[in-house]
Amino acid sequence: MHLEVANVYKQFETRQEPLVALKDINMHVETGEFVCAVGASGSGKSTLLRIIAGLDLPTAGEITVDGLRVVGPGADRGMVFQSYTLYPWKTVQKNVEFGLKLQGMTTRECRERASEYLDIVGLSKFSQALPRELSGGMKQRVAIARALACEPKILLMDEPFGALDVQTKEAMQQFLLELWHRTKTTILMITHDVEEAVFVSQRIYVMTARPGQIQKEVIVDLEGDRTYTIKRDAKFQSIKNDIMDQLRGIHGVTA
Repeated sequence: MHLEVANVYKQFETRQEPLVALKDINMHVETGEFVCAVGASGSGKSTLLRIIAGLDLPTAGEITVDGLRVVGPGADRGMVFQSYTLYPWKTVQKNVEFGLKLQGMTTRECRERASEYLDIVGLSKFSQALPRELSGGMKQRVAIARALACEPKILLMDEPFGALDVQTKEAMQQFLLELWHRTKTTILMITHDVEEAVFVSQRIYVMTARPGQIQKEVIVDLEGDRTYTIKRDAKFQSIKNDIMDQLRGIHGVTA
């Protein structure tokens, strides 16, 4: 799998004057990588991810997956949003099966595939529960299972843990890392949380404020297993501080 974002420019028309959201965005993600794009609000992160997902089109430039140009949503790209986007009237099982039915799989195939991924995310016992009966972290696990069940080439994640409390957020970060190691899924995640980006990813693209541009690419070369204790490591803190200093210089904010 090779995702290429080439010279992407996005402009929105407003009543007063055109608003440039993204300018000259160039980035790539390779098979099995976990990559983050980090930036403050207004840096165009979500706009970029929507364009990659095919939910919006660039004003100029192009997105390709394995050489094929992205012109709309596709099964090669799975999407997980911050706001769960589960169907409240469907059980957990039926929520995960939904995308599979759209792909034309049989009822039996849908059931078996959905059960497999619910087991992977640790929610088999809740297959017949409704979303309202689940915690926030559990709802997001269902959303992740639904995206993964379609077996996309790349999983796109838009601030997936932004609505969770601190403890649940840390648990979900650890869960996501374990899931990535287990499934070998290629992931591109956007976040404004620098510590989160350093903890989960192999590479980080640091974005400027509007218009969003790639200011820097950071390699996260941490050694050993990543558990919450690594956040105290000197190298972890050095990478985090480097990115924070970059964002302070760009945005003029304090941590």
